[in-house]
Amino acid sequence: MEERPSPNCGARRDGLQPELVVIHYTAMESAEAALDRLCDQQAEVSAHYLITLSGKVVRLVDEAQRAWHAGAGHWCGAGDVNSRSIGIELDNRGTHPFPAAQMDALCALLGGVMARWDIPAGGVIGHSDMAPGRKVDPGPRFDWGRLERCGLAAPAKSVAPQEIGEDSFRAAAREAGYTADVAFDVLLAAVRLRRAPWRRGPLTVDDYRF
Repeated sequence: MEERPSPNCGARRDGLQPELVVIHYTAMESAEAALDRLCDQQAEVSAHYLITLSGKVVRLVDEAQRAWHAGAGHWCGAGDVNSRSIGIELDNRGTHPFPAAQMDALCALLGGVMARWDIPAGGVIGHSDMAPGRKVDPGPRFDWGRLERCGLAAPAKSVAPQEIGEDSFRAAAREAGYTADVAFDVLLAAVRLRRAPWRRGPLTVDDYRF
């Protein structure tokens, strides 16, 4: 593991400890460009780790510290996700698949992080999950299925609504953790991005998988 300390960090607030892992993509031309930005004091952004296309892991912020990666958002009814999470950036522009070497490194890193902080599979989320509409990473090309098969992310569970509609979908999504206050179409898009990125059109019973 390479070390490249970022000045963009601080103490976790209110005694909070990591209970989530938030996965991002960098949306930049190269890992080096992303590292420069994550270490730029004026940019005021960071993450705990960055994983390159070749699978090299770079640590920028100690896990005990609060990195500045999540921004505004909510998950399971709580804000200040930065104080409650570990942030992992993947070198990807959002336009291409994530290479096997990068995913191998992510799985190994996730296993260690989850063990150290006793984070369950359900605590591994995408940036788009906690900030619907504002963020779309790690995007439709990310292989959530692999993480699920390895016990590193929670598989979808189906909900049987009494009636298909906005209210019942919002209630089910909220129960699953999607508590950000956003418009219905934004919420539906965020859930689909995680669970069925190929799906388009009106709400259906197949969307009740969280």
